[in-house]
Amino acid sequence: MLDDKRLIWKVKNGCTDSLRRIYESHKDDLLTLANALLNDRSAAEDAVHDVFVAFAAAAPTLQLRKNLRGYLVSSVRNLAYDRLRAAKRHGEKLAEFAAERLDCETPDAVAARTENQVLLRRALAALPFEQREVVVLHVRANLTFKQIAAMQDASINTVQGRYRYGIQKLRSLLNGQANP
Repeated sequence: MLDDKRLIWKVKNGCTDSLRRIYESHKDDLLTLANALLNDRSAAEDAVHDVFVAFAAAAPTLQLRKNLRGYLVSSVRNLAYDRLRAAKRHGEKLAEFAAERLDCETPDAVAARTENQVLLRRALAALPFEQREVVVLHVRANLTFKQIAAMQDASINTVQGRYRYGIQKLRSLLNGQANP
């Protein structure tokens, strides 16, 4: 936390190396989160890029209430949600689009993934956004239910219910499909 505050202070004072260090230390986690929420590697990379561009622009006046990681996770989550909502407004069927994207991967990308990873991605894409978001934020971003509840503006019980139902649906979808 102190290191983040020091890096932000340096960024506010024009140190591009500190901005690069922030990016390097958080980009992998944020990309994993964005990819899980958007179910599209290219869109996830764009989202993380856009979050860091906005962060760099806002850095001189940025006043963090919490830690930097939480701020960046919230930013990626909000941007992913906005993009999914915009796609829905434009009439795209998200589940079909996500399944299509999985089937359109290059042969090299398909070879690099294990069968279980593909099954899990498809199962995650089948979850309602709120359940997928809670599962990903809790499991991949290591956020507590309290932190997720604050992000979603929901009660902790609601968030825990979304997590429980999401996990149950994942188990149901993956029952017997995944290799041990």
